[in-house]
Amino acid sequence: MKVGVLGSGDVGRVLATAFLASGHEVKLGTRHPDQSKVAEWKSKAGPKGSVGSFPQAAEFGEIAVLACLGVAAPEVIQAAGPLVFDGKVVIDVTNPLGFGPNGVPQLADLPARSNGELIQHLLPKARVVKALNIIGNAHMFHPTFPGGPPDMFICGNDAAAKRTVEKILLEFGWPSVIDLGGIECSRELESLCILWVKSALRLGNWDIAFRLLRK
Repeated sequence: MKVGVLGSGDVGRVLATAFLASGHEVKLGTRHPDQSKVAEWKSKAGPKGSVGSFPQAAEFGEIAVLACLGVAAPEVIQAAGPLVFDGKVVIDVTNPLGFGPNGVPQLADLPARSNGELIQHLLPKARVVKALNIIGNAHMFHPTFPGGPPDMFICGNDAAAKRTVEKILLEFGWPSVIDLGGIECSRELESLCILWVKSALRLGNWDIAFRLLRK
């Protein structure tokens, strides 16, 4: 499968590498193709990995991954061209983070209740699925914890798109995926990211993840 990853920061490069490791073709979309970190990624990517602009990555991918800064998502979508996403599964990994007066991350004010809902509004014919926004990038691919693999929560309006994302997550080493429902559940998932951040800060440990215990 061809995957366009929009965003070349730590999250984007980690996910692009994960898709390559799972056998997919990847184009990493970036504003800065000559940046050293991007050049290093390309040098290690092999023949199935390439670098391009946001429009090129979005056009290339049968699946598109929004892995940019959360507050920059509307700008990235506009730069790529919204129509190019029509009909595609769009995996939204973003969190719209701002910072309070004490420097602690918080959710930014949005014209919609969540970034997931905003992205679906901006891409009405795309099939947006929120996923992988509640874990640090170091554990997005094959997460390993002493208590066993954590759970990944997803949401979106399209059932078939969510099944596609579940298959990808299984390839990435996430055997337990919990579907919360429609894209409006992005509100809870983005808040869960804040809980993850605040927990990590209090514990002094970023190697943490969520698991839903069942009885």
